[in-house]
Amino acid sequence: MARRCQVSGKKANNAYAVSHSHRRTKRLQEANLQWKRFWWPQGNRWVRLRVSTKMIKTIQRKGLAMVAKEAGLDLNKF
Repeated sequence: MARRCQVSGKKANNAYAVSHSHRRTKRLQEANLQWKRFWWPQGNRWVRLRVSTKMIKTIQRKGLAMVAKEAGLDLNKF
């Protein structure tokens, strides 16, 4: 499975690690992804998603059903 947020699609970013002498080497800035269980009241069950920490806050604020509808997710598949 790719390291990608299942809701927002957030993924790793290419960047440079810059040393004190300003030598630059390529590195990856990975997204802060977590496996998280959310209660889905409409389906009357738990849904386990791999989401970024920013999206966890958004889901807590807006609700799982609203966020899934905006993202075009079918929660029955999870």
